[in-house]
Amino acid sequence: MSENSLPEHPIAPLAGIRVLELGNYIAAPTAGRLLADFGAEVIKVERPGTGDELRNWRLKRGNTSMLYRTLNRNKKSVVLDLRTEAGRQAVLDLAGQCDILLENFRPGTLEKWGLGPDILSQANPELIITRISAFGQTGPLADRPGFAAVAEAYSGFRNLVGDPDRPPVRVGVSIGDSIAGLYAAFGSVMSLYQREARRRTSGAGVPLPERIIDVALHEAMFSMMESLVPDFEAYGVRRERVGGRLEGVAPSNAYLCKDGASIVVAGNGDAIFQRYMQTIGRPDLGTDPGLQTNAERWDRRDELDAAIGDWSETLTAAEALQALDAAGVPAGPIYTAEDIARDEQYAARKMVQRLDVSTGTETLRNVGFPGVVPVIGGESLPIRNLGPDLGEHTEEILGGLLKMDRDRIQAATGRAEPPQP
Repeated sequence: MSENSLPEHPIAPLAGIRVLELGNYIAAPTAGRLLADFGAEVIKVERPGTGDELRNWRLKRGNTSMLYRTLNRNKKSVVLDLRTEAGRQAVLDLAGQCDILLENFRPGTLEKWGLGPDILSQANPELIITRISAFGQTGPLADRPGFAAVAEAYSGFRNLVGDPDRPPVRVGVSIGDSIAGLYAAFGSVMSLYQREARRRTSGAGVPLPERIIDVALHEAMFSMMESLVPDFEAYGVRRERVGGRLEGVAPSNAYLCKDGASIVVAGNGDAIFQRYMQTIGRPDLGTDPGLQTNAERWDRRDELDAAIGDWSETLTAAEALQALDAAGVPAGPIYTAEDIARDEQYAARKMVQRLDVSTGTETLRNVGFPGVVPVIGGESLPIRNLGPDLGEHTEEILGGLLKMDRDRIQAATGRAEPPQP
């Protein structure tokens, strides 16, 4: 067991499921992480030498980032050189032993390597093939490369992020990749269920087209856009950036307090609004006939935000939140990493789990990592191991699972020794 590993946990709904992850960066690795979190054996294939590019993203020290350790937890790392015939054959051999294959290459890449769905399906007629790309596997933009930032813009999401008098901005995480990863994991499990249901009812297999889960980054983000297009098509409404507000909902915003901290208050329900205005000392606004619906309050949002801001600036964040909580007005602090790390609610559900972690050159003790979501059994399932070292499980998987000898392992991993003179 490596220094980044913990014992197995008895709650593992996906135990017995094996996943082959051919993915770099965030999207496919996120899907793999979700499946691994709940007990699937996820075999992550990485290129020789450098591995997943994420190993170097936000790298502060050593050779393996905390981002990589986080997104690739509970997995096994195998080095294969897909530029070689032996490496590609090893992928086919592994696919024959797996239930799900995850990939997020540019469309056509697997086909170019001789690893397209038809070939993979020959190796394993029950294999679920989950593919993540910028614009999907079909359509006029299918061949176009793109990262999540491009997909977020294409989906309409980016246009709504930021203040109305400034250019659109991005959120502080790669939300497009992460949501695509969620859909990929959901699609994979859905296909697993379909496979088992067919076995029970008819004994028939699932045809290849139905075993291909096609996740496009821009579509994953578009699916989060609520009624953006229906509102435009039905009413001609073009939604605009509204900063910290939510369009059509008021008052709901962030407010600065006396101690320099900010809080978020969502006091937009009709009954809540009455209590909210009482709490800030403005009962006149609560009883104003022109402020009794969300639509009316939205029209006067600047007036309401100014009144709330005048109140919040007289109190510390803790004092304001105490008053709002006593009145039953939904509100909360705007947390930093430090706040999350010491918060009682996160701790109670084991949503910050502390492990020793290697940077590749040193071991950092008692580092907090995000727990497993959703909760099963009352608290977050434990992280079994952090993202593995590059090729940490190569011998175990290729030699153990595939029964490959030393020469074949060397050929598949790009470490074949030169012939002796």
